[in-house]
Amino acid sequence: MNKPLTSPQSIPFQITDPTRIPTQRYYDDEFYQLECERLWPHVWQMACRLEQIQNIGDWVEYTNIGKSVIIVRTAEGDDGVKAFHNACRHRGVPVTEGTHGNCRTQGFICPFHGWRWNIEGENTFVYGRHLFNESQLEADDLALKPCRVELWGGCAFINFDDNAPSFRECIGPVADNLEARGMSKMRSEWWFSTVLPSNWKIAMEAFQEGYHVMRTHPQLQRAQPSLYNTRYGHDTGGIGSPINPNLTVRQNIEQAFKGMELLSEGMAGMIHAKEVEIARQLVDMELPDDPAQAMMTWYGAVAAQITEQLSARGEPVPNLLDVMQNNHVEAVEFLFPHYFLLPTFTSMSSYRIRPLGPESCIFEIWSLTHFPEGQEPEPPMEPTVLPYDSPDFPPIPRQDYSNIPDQQLGLHAEGFEYMRLSGQIEGLISNYQRIIDGYLTGVEADKLAAANRELGGNFDGPVKDLGF
Repeated sequence: MNKPLTSPQSIPFQITDPTRIPTQRYYDDEFYQLECERLWPHVWQMACRLEQIQNIGDWVEYTNIGKSVIIVRTAEGDDGVKAFHNACRHRGVPVTEGTHGNCRTQGFICPFHGWRWNIEGENTFVYGRHLFNESQLEADDLALKPCRVELWGGCAFINFDDNAPSFRECIGPVADNLEARGMSKMRSEWWFSTVLPSNWKIAMEAFQEGYHVMRTHPQLQRAQPSLYNTRYGHDTGGIGSPINPNLTVRQNIEQAFKGMELLSEGMAGMIHAKEVEIARQLVDMELPDDPAQAMMTWYGAVAAQITEQLSARGEPVPNLLDVMQNNHVEAVEFLFPHYFLLPTFTSMSSYRIRPLGPESCIFEIWSLTHFPEGQEPEPPMEPTVLPYDSPDFPPIPRQDYSNIPDQQLGLHAEGFEYMRLSGQIEGLISNYQRIIDGYLTGVEADKLAAANRELGGNFDGPVKDLGF
């Protein structure tokens, strides 16, 4: 296991101005190797969704930066999930074939020489055992090497560092706010994957601010110009209010509903089609004459009806009015270093990004929602792999993917030395990038965990003092 640095060290392309991110961080091979050596071995990585390992013996493989881990269901309940480094203790060959399966009956069998392990990682068979010295056959030495694993939000997270702070210590209060929305009971409807010709951080940063909506997602801007102009554009001709005073109450409601439809069409889990249909029932409801009060009343009615109608169907959804008041989350929540959740009502989208090299990465998208108990669909065990420019992607990520490869090319332009960030609304990019610097330079683990917690609720947020 890679050991954390014992004293701070200097690194290339370190951030010195939090609003200027050196462009070499997105393509320099030395910097990428430092991330592989000093960042990824010490952070919590989303390894799999738990519905993929529902039955005892179910396992899935998680890979990143050349490392392979097996996550296996060994018993019922949260204590019944274990993770092992995927290497035969004889000659190092991975003990799994394929990316998922069930090992309850046969266990894990090395395809090279046939050595075996049970679901607890204990060695159960050594072919030609008499050929080996007894010192080579001690049970603890032959057991599969465990990997640290913690469960949260319907997922298993792994960490190669046994001494790192716990997952909950790192994520902070946003964990409770997201879990209040019933995350652990959500199931995946579909799972898409693509390879993007870009650095993994470039791919992530496209989803760490909404400032790009006006140009990249014009359909959303056109549907609700008041909403987006209020947040980003009131000094350049925006209306300056989330309610357009030039529209009637009914027109404002219709505009808000159109925005819901486009988010549902564009990203599925962000606002589910079943939630749109419930909202549609309320477009013509009686409302106060005051536009702002009318909008609040309408959104409250939509939330109440989504809760009531989906609960009546047997879906284990939260009380939306309660969680919206007491468990605030942003439209996008980023879980360092590579996982996103996009909540609105009772469903979510989620993203996971993994590096393939300095200028290539895997980008995955899930649509997550609730189902009545006993009516859950079979979980997708493999993603639907598409080219990044495939028309089969939902419209919103397809629009984002059209920018990302071009941006990667632009980073190499002569004289382009820095990303120039707004300290007010692009702060999340600066904050997570400086946390990366913390890992690379050897900042203490407790300070890194505290800084990590600052990322919760930081979408469209400011640059923060991270304490190092």
